[in-house]
Amino acid sequence: MLIKYDDYPLHQTAEPLSFISTSERNFYARYWYNGYDFDGDFYIGIAFAAYPHREVMDGAVSIVRKDGSQFSFHASRRLTGDRTELYAGPMRHEIVEPMRRMRIVVEENDTGFSCDLTFHANTVVHEEPADHVRQGVRTVAQMKRFSQFGRWEGHVTVNGERQEVSAASTYGTRDRSWGWRWTGEPDTGVARDQPEQFFWLWAPIHWEDRCTHWGQNEYADGARWKQFAQVFPTHPVHAGFDTLRQEEVREIICGPHRLSFIPGTRLLGTSEIDMIHPDGRTETFTLEPLLRYHMLGTGYNHPEWGHGFYKGEEAYALEHWNVDDLDVNAPRYLHIQHVVRATCGDKVGVGALEQYITGPHDRYGLTGFLDPYQG
Repeated sequence: MLIKYDDYPLHQTAEPLSFISTSERNFYARYWYNGYDFDGDFYIGIAFAAYPHREVMDGAVSIVRKDGSQFSFHASRRLTGDRTELYAGPMRHEIVEPMRRMRIVVEENDTGFSCDLTFHANTVVHEEPADHVRQGVRTVAQMKRFSQFGRWEGHVTVNGERQEVSAASTYGTRDRSWGWRWTGEPDTGVARDQPEQFFWLWAPIHWEDRCTHWGQNEYADGARWKQFAQVFPTHPVHAGFDTLRQEEVREIICGPHRLSFIPGTRLLGTSEIDMIHPDGRTETFTLEPLLRYHMLGTGYNHPEWGHGFYKGEEAYALEHWNVDDLDVNAPRYLHIQHVVRATCGDKVGVGALEQYITGPHDRYGLTGFLDPYQG
């Protein structure tokens, strides 16, 4: 089962590249992106992934605007051959220049949704700490991810309404991950579901002269099982810098957070996070939400278009909702990214604050699986 990349010296095993070194059914390789206007007028989420042992390749493009309307295009196909052919229905993912320029296209189709978007990197790529999660004796998540900042240009059209996307004012982050975690239809027998207690915060921020990265997972008692923080120097979008020079990135300490919640929900309000430098200096970032995006739009917790779901030989669809009409305490809507205005002294930036908070958390008085914050 040879593919064209077997002609390159890339093999990690004695098998052709089509054969993965593990038989884990949930093995995947994913591209994920966000993009947002500096003033919070819109947010775009993009996901694209291959699930070779599930024989699925799927993707999604979702846009939410300031009026709360969120449109999400989903596409899926059966994957039986070369997983480097990155398309599903009318959607395709193009690696124009590795680590530097990516293009996402949805050709015109009968849903009324189309786009042509190009991500231009303006920082190097950088590895995050690996995830390794066990339930009992089984490893249910083992994955690696790298992240990168950049700008977007292109357009998105929904039902004849075209949203122009300019690199001058549209910022974003991408990550590339691979390994395995919870994907596809639930297992039979003894299910290994995502843990009920999950406290995840992630905050990539664009500033005028740098980008900062901050993320962490906590147990209910506040102890952290994953944390990271970095400072990325930025480069002009079209400059010829070496995107693999990871030594450009400064590792610093992921400091404390002081979150505010909207009473009766688990939605974050204006919050603070700290980054602690090696010399002991602490920077505090105040993050004010401007626009809310539900990750359901790119397949997370989606009951019909979840990641790796088998939809047949080919399928695609468009769905729409208004974020102000959603039951924000329902499980499927708890995974959220906010476009945030970031301030640090007299410095002003823009970024995303992602939250996925289920189960108890002692410090903030969260109890049960979904019980909202009571103030």
